[in-house]
Amino acid sequence: MERSFSPAENRIFRAVPVEKQTKAFFNCWTRKEAYLKATGEGLARPLDEIEVSIIPGEPARLLCVKGNSCEVVGWSLRELHPARGYVGALAVQGENRLVRCWQWSIERESLIRAAQ
Repeated sequence: MERSFSPAENRIFRAVPVEKQTKAFFNCWTRKEAYLKATGEGLARPLDEIEVSIIPGEPARLLCVKGNSCEVVGWSLRELHPARGYVGALAVQGENRLVRCWQWSIERESLIRAAQ
C-alpha cells in the first residue's frame, strides 16, 4: 500500500474508519488504474505519482499528477458500481462528461440470441 498510495493518500487512508478502509483502498486503486489505462501509460508509471480522492462517499476526482499539474483539469473520473460489493472507475479526458450506464444480463442476451 505504501508504494501504491501517495504520502497524502496514505495519511487520508489511515484516518478512514476501519470498516471503510477496504472500499477506500479499492477506490484509490480503480481510479488510478482507470486514469493510467486512459492515458495509455498503464502500470509502467509509479502509482504514488498520481493522487485521487479515496474517501468512500466523496466524488471520484483526479487530484494531482506528479510533474504535470495541468493534467488534473483535463480529466474526469467517475465512480462505477458494477455489482454489490464491487467498485470501479472510469477516466475520461475532458470535464463534465455525461456518463450513461446500462445493466447487462445473461438472461437478456439469451433472449436476443434465441430471437435471431
